[in-house]
Amino acid sequence: MKELKYITLRDKPELKDVAASWFNSKWGVPKEAYLECMNDYLNGETEYGWYLCLCGNEIVGGMGVIENDFHDRKDLSPNVCAVYTEENYRCNGIAGKLLDMVVKDMRNKGISPIYLVTDHAGFYERYGWEFLCMVQGEGEPQMTRMYVHR
Repeated sequence: MKELKYITLRDKPELKDVAASWFNSKWGVPKEAYLECMNDYLNGETEYGWYLCLCGNEIVGGMGVIENDFHDRKDLSPNVCAVYTEENYRCNGIAGKLLDMVVKDMRNKGISPIYLVTDHAGFYERYGWEFLCMVQGEGEPQMTRMYVHR
């Protein structure tokens, strides 16, 4: 495997369009929604960032930080969102390194705690996240797990 490189979108703003398309292909959220959040970040309108793992010029993992990840607890903010690692790159610590990068970056900006919603149990705990409560996702019939990193 080629060397992996971990960056923020501010490190390589020229990847904005490719990154928005990549996240759209993983989650089905409109590309325009990603572009809007990424533009706010790149223009300094928010410190909620976008984090990527690259193998060569290919995005193999990524996540973002947004105000709210489509759940009913608007008071639990900001939220890590769009956590994804390409299947053939999983089990290499990519998501864990990106999560650590996000936590450190947000903390350095005075932003703590941070939250995330997930269906996974047992994964995020390995990286210092704690289960907080169940939340209702917009349009979701089932409640979803909410985690916090303090």
